[in-house]
Amino acid sequence: MATGKPIVISLLVPLLLLLATAGTTASATEIDRLAWLTGCWIPDGQQAGSIEQWTAPAGKSILGVNRTVRDGETVAFEFIRISEDDAGNIVLIASPSGQEKARFALTSISANEAVFENPEHDFPQKIIYHLQDQNTLIGRIEGVIDGKDRAVDFPMTRSHCGDDGKQ
Repeated sequence: MATGKPIVISLLVPLLLLLATAGTTASATEIDRLAWLTGCWIPDGQQAGSIEQWTAPAGKSILGVNRTVRDGETVAFEFIRISEDDAGNIVLIASPSGQEKARFALTSISANEAVFENPEHDFPQKIIYHLQDQNTLIGRIEGVIDGKDRAVDFPMTRSHCGDDGKQ
């Protein structure tokens, strides 16, 4: 009978560890589902030096940076973080051109699209990333300005990191 207890315990411990980490693994998996954002993207129609770059998912986060160049000057930039908040929700936190940071909750995710929303934000209230194909990413912002619906698309083409469009 004594030999049976160690076997039961040795089977039970891994099961308990698996159950204890199940919530953590599920959250990390949600972030991992956005791995298609990873890499460097050149905004179509923008001047050389304009770029959006995303890190690979790690540590329950993805980090992004965006720069817009006109006439040889940086005219806009944004630091972006997609991560899990304290409540376990996936959020996008944007810090555009030194403005107050804004927080958007993930409301929809699929194999090629993520939608983040904040109905209380001035504009935009919605941020959408849609992977059209392996080399085409569409960023879209939507919202209401002066009582009218507005939307702006930002088409981007995949690039090798370090190639910022200067050719």
